[in-house]
Order: sequence, then structure tokens, then C-alpha cells
Amino acid sequence: MPELPEVETVLRTLEKQIPDRRIDLVTVRFARTIEGDADEFAQKLQGQHFRSFVRRGKYLLFYLDDILLSVHLRMEGKFWLQNPDEPLDRHMHVLFDLDDGRQLRFHDTRKFGRMELLPYDTDLEHFHDLGPEPFDEAFSPAYVHSCIRRKHVPLKSLLLDQHFVAGIGNIYADEILAACGLRPGRSCQRITKQNEEQIVSETRRILKAAIAAGGTTIRSYTSSLGITGLFQTECTVHTMKTCGRCGSEIRMKRIGGRSSYYCPHCQK
Repeated sequence: MPELPEVETVLRTLEKQIPDRRIDLVTVRFARTIEGDADEFAQKLQGQHFRSFVRRGKYLLFYLDDILLSVHLRMEGKFWLQNPDEPLDRHMHVLFDLDDGRQLRFHDTRKFGRMELLPYDTDLEHFHDLGPEPFDEAFSPAYVHSCIRRKHVPLKSLLLDQHFVAGIGNIYADEILAACGLRPGRSCQRITKQNEEQIVSETRRILKAAIAAGGTTIRSYTSSLGITGLFQTECTVHTMKTCGRCGSEIRMKRIGGRSSYYCPHCQK
């Protein structure tokens, strides 16, 4: 699933490629991609322009003339920007005909991605009850401390909880905990004040580096936008066979139904 760095990279790329483009026509080929009535969705978007581009957690938010388009890529969603005469495959579920003759295509092999139209003045601070953004001042050691006092879950589960902090998924949770020297299965109740400070600082450092690298490409994170992340070359534990720091064999454990990778030597 695309995480914060991948979604941010997609957003920045689209911001450069389709600013102020007018939507002349919307074709919905798979109605379940749309939250609500697909015909009404297409009608309301016709004639709107892409004015500004925002990310909230793992959501892409496109401010149009007087309406907000929310897109969640989920597992496999991605955008293609192509000419209308280029072949369509069966996984291209929503098509946006633009005023410059190009077509923005939403491709989603797993069909889990979702689009929704929202009021222009939607409150993004409390959007879907998401926690603070990792780079916000609100995400602080004091905030982490206040959250873990009420939690009795593994650290990995805490980082994946979008109500705790928005945008972190499986890849970066593993890398953050590796950088902090903490095992993913360790209880939230067993971390120190220093650990709380490390979680905040390493989260920001790793996500910043991943954004600079264009995200992480492990399976299918690519599209005609020319996006291919390179952060996988900097991963120290996630899907690795040996630790990128000490060379020890990486172990994998299922936590909360997710594969969690860690180094038994570096992470205590």
C-alpha cells in the first residue's frame, strides 16, 4: 500500500503536470470506486479545474473550483496521464478528459481505491479522525507519551494506527522501529522518555529521506507519471535478509496481521 512518502510523491508530480487543467468529461468504468452515485460524481466534476493539491495522511486531496476531490489509493491505486487514443486496460476504472487533450486515468488492479466528493470547506484537521501529520508540531514526544499511557498494544500496531499518527504504513513502521532500536512486538507500556523522543525524530528523518527518494518501490509503485521510488535501497530491515547495520539475519514476525521485520541484535 502506498504510504505517506509515496502519496506525497504522487501529489507533487500531479501538481506539476495538471495545475489549472479543466475536466471536460469524467467516465466511471467501475462504479464501486466512487463513494456515492457515480453518475452524479461525473456530472459534478465536469467543468471543474484542478486548483490546488494537498495530502492528508494517505489521502490525495484535490481542491477544484468549488468542490474537494478525495482519493485514497489503498493497495494498488495509481494515476496514469496518457493520450486518449492509447489502449485502455480493464484496471483503468476512472477517466478524466482534460482540456489540453490528455486523459488522467485511475488504475487499480485490486479495486480497493476510492474517490469521494466533499465540501470545499471540509475540516482537514479532523478528517476521518486521522491523527496529526508526522511533521506537525502536534506530533511531539509529549503527544506520544499521552497516547501510550492509554495503549496496551505492540509498538508496531501503534505506529500503524492512523488515529495516532497519519500516513505511516508497514514499510516505514519497520524502519522507524529499527532506527530506534526497538522491536516491533515491544509493548507501548515498556518504552522510555528517550524512546518517545526517538520515535518522533526518527519518524521525521526517515519519512523526509523517503520523500526525497521518491518513496519505496517494492512491487508495483509506478505509473506513466514516471514515478519510481528509490528508498528501498536505504531500507535496513523491511523485507531484508540481513540487517543493514550489523549484518545479522533479519527475522519476521506477524503482529496485528502484518509482517514485521526486525534485527534481533540491534533491536532490543
